[in-house]
Amino acid sequence: MDGVPAGMAELQRALKLQKRAAKVGFDWDSPEPVMDKFDEELAEMQAAMNAGDRPAMEDEIGDLLFVAINLARKLDIDPGSALRRSNAKFERRFRVIEDAAGGAEGLEAMDIDAMESLWQAIKGSE
Repeated sequence: MDGVPAGMAELQRALKLQKRAAKVGFDWDSPEPVMDKFDEELAEMQAAMNAGDRPAMEDEIGDLLFVAINLARKLDIDPGSALRRSNAKFERRFRVIEDAAGGAEGLEAMDIDAMESLWQAIKGSE
């Protein structure tokens, strides 16, 4: 793990740590076990939430992010690019909801069910 800068952006640092570990054989053979690990971490997150254990929730969110980055690595997908695409998609869809609501005031008056209905319609039309 030497040479992985502590000051590196966390997403990139996680990827670099995983690549270092993989070089010495600490890695899964395929994406499927990574998905299993994600499911395991998701269950641990649910348990932490049920217990109301904030420190454990923070740990589990970190573990979920770490495993998601590992899955991206196993699929040869740049996690930073994937996140940028998701951010752009979210922003594009949310702007349509904002426009439909007539701006910030209308949006604040809209309930979550109405927003979700619009979200699904936008998603379905893409």
